[in-house]
Amino acid sequence: MRKNVLITGASSGLGAGMARILAANGHNLALTARRLDRLESLRDELVAAHPDVEVVVHALDVNEHKQVFAVFKQAITELGGLDRVIVNAGLGKGGRIGTGKFQANKQTAETNFIAAIAQCEAAMEHFYERKSGHLVVISSMSAMRGMPSAMTTYAATKAGIAMVAEGIRSDLIGRKGLDIKVTTLYPGYIASEMNEGVQQEAKLMVDTETGCRALMKYIDKEVVDAAVPAWPWAPIGQVMKHAPLSIVRRMV
Repeated sequence: MRKNVLITGASSGLGAGMARILAANGHNLALTARRLDRLESLRDELVAAHPDVEVVVHALDVNEHKQVFAVFKQAITELGGLDRVIVNAGLGKGGRIGTGKFQANKQTAETNFIAAIAQCEAAMEHFYERKSGHLVVISSMSAMRGMPSAMTTYAATKAGIAMVAEGIRSDLIGRKGLDIKVTTLYPGYIASEMNEGVQQEAKLMVDTETGCRALMKYIDKEVVDAAVPAWPWAPIGQVMKHAPLSIVRRMV
């Protein structure tokens, strides 16, 4: 079992949901996010429910790149090493290109792509050193194609970090003596704080707990990649990849 797990963006939504499942399954946790008060409340909840599990929390703005490396190192020391890192922190703001929303798009790009590279770097440095580990990158179904309007930059960042994960996976091919796995997950519509204001078809949206259990199923299997939940997102993903852009636009 990958005993010690670090999750970024763990104060709410998918990060907090995965933390609850991991703690219930006996994993020690390092939880990071900007909102320390929420992390402390989550830690207290988890430790009360699972007294044998160790949970450490750290305030972390992933856009402070030096802090990313410092917090990862501190968590490594506190837990005696990390077996799995889930790169989950993300931002969903933005606007249609050409409408004066550059700053919002820039913030999304920096958080979802540049900061995610920093997290991958910090994790992989540790995994290479100990010759073992599991890197999990949370992408999005929007990464399948270019998305319109407010989703354009967000989708591009999620496609970009998925390719970073694939490049890391490529680096591991043929490397003997390494037990390092890389998983890329593409969530569909899972209820979370990030998408509270997004108007999607209710029939395609699953609740946070259901979505997180689906994510953890694939994380525990250490798959290469997966659409989550598999139904209906695996077939929808194939349509998105190959359908004319005019059809894809109507799907989102």
